[in-house]
Amino acid sequence: MFEVRRALISVSDKRDLIPFAQGLTDLGIEILSTGGTWRLLHDANIAAVEVSDKTGFPEIMDGRVKTL
Repeated sequence: MFEVRRALISVSDKRDLIPFAQGLTDLGIEILSTGGTWRLLHDANIAAVEVSDKTGFPEIMDGRVKTL
């Protein structure tokens, strides 16, 4: 068995995202997320780190490419 420590979340349909993300943080899982998803989580006071902060590279192609 392994321990999940980090989750990458990037979704277009953000319905029901808040309770899902809150469940992850309640389990002690760090959330990495992309622009719009990060904003929604941030506005809901759910701790998340923007992927670009972790990678050191911004999203490209108007956000269509998040990370490689």
